[in-house]
Amino acid sequence: MRYPFLDLAKTQAGYVDELKASANAVIESGRFLHGPETERLEHEIATLCQVRNCVSVSNGLDALRLILRAYIELGHLEPGDKVIVPANTYIASVLAITDNGLVPVLCDVDPNTLNLDASLIDNMMDSHVKAVMPVHLYGTPCCDQLLLDMIAKYKLLMIEDNAQAVGAKAACNGLNGTRMTGGLGHAAGISFYPTKNLGALGDGGAVTTNDDKLAQTVRALANYGSERRYHNIYCGLNCRLDEIQAAMLRVKLRHFEQENAVRREVAATYANSITHPLVVTPTIFNSMQQVWHQYVIRVTDGKRDAFRTYLQEQGVGTDIHYATPPHLQPCYRNLTHAPLPLTEQLASEIVSLPIAAPITPASAREIADIINHFGR
Repeated sequence: MRYPFLDLAKTQAGYVDELKASANAVIESGRFLHGPETERLEHEIATLCQVRNCVSVSNGLDALRLILRAYIELGHLEPGDKVIVPANTYIASVLAITDNGLVPVLCDVDPNTLNLDASLIDNMMDSHVKAVMPVHLYGTPCCDQLLLDMIAKYKLLMIEDNAQAVGAKAACNGLNGTRMTGGLGHAAGISFYPTKNLGALGDGGAVTTNDDKLAQTVRALANYGSERRYHNIYCGLNCRLDEIQAAMLRVKLRHFEQENAVRREVAATYANSITHPLVVTPTIFNSMQQVWHQYVIRVTDGKRDAFRTYLQEQGVGTDIHYATPPHLQPCYRNLTHAPLPLTEQLASEIVSLPIAAPITPASAREIADIINHFGR
């Protein structure tokens, strides 16, 4: 494969010695949980997202689960309450809701951003809707004035699914006066899954928030429900991040902005170079800063499978994010929802192109040339 979709070994080849040195330092310290690397990482992530609190946890799904559970413990939510969530998302967004006995209200998406369409919220409201979970899908922030107006109008909690957009900036300030994802709403869940722009060498996640009480509750819930040793105030979970992963993430943070900048160059190159009439490239918004966790095109006219086969034969790897939306998964076959025509159309058209290092603008031009010759 000349251009594999993702090669994690190559994405970190430039700083592998730093990773090894940091891992060795943790091993030699004898401190593997609740140590200085985790504390420093939390400070650095909070600074990046421009919030007061960051609580590191085991993965992105647990981050969202813990936020919702904490709001239940604090009395802001109760089982049976509804949470508006985009239908075009990874299933983890919905799993976090149903795992807490809450009800997902699936919302169709905006055709330009592929994110939650805030103009549909009015028609989804009833007395049981208490929160909205915008997902910053593929690295494009989901926050505009209309969404903020809906949140204010209905007094909703805003819980960001920031699994794919750490370091991105929205087009407007969120609830806290910052444009940074992770700081736009009342709380946010982050994933450090290895494929993310900021990925661990295993699993990991974090919760970011300006709500000190929420952060304290999440931290206790993630540590067996304990606020101090052998004193369990909640029936909690074990969702901690370990020191090795914190150390790995701190190394990657030093290279994070540079790698995001390259992704933006690659995305711009694709946008300027792909001219095939059956291929719709994603919108680049000058009003915001996208981080391009994925570069997702649409292949129309029912040609997606042939397109992917052609690229495979030409040595270009692709993927689909996501081929089956949550409401069509077997586990949610009984989930009631409004019609979701755009989400279902997208699931039949979308293709993710390579964008992570070692893909460069030059590579993107060559891939675009291959794409432009599809079917010719």
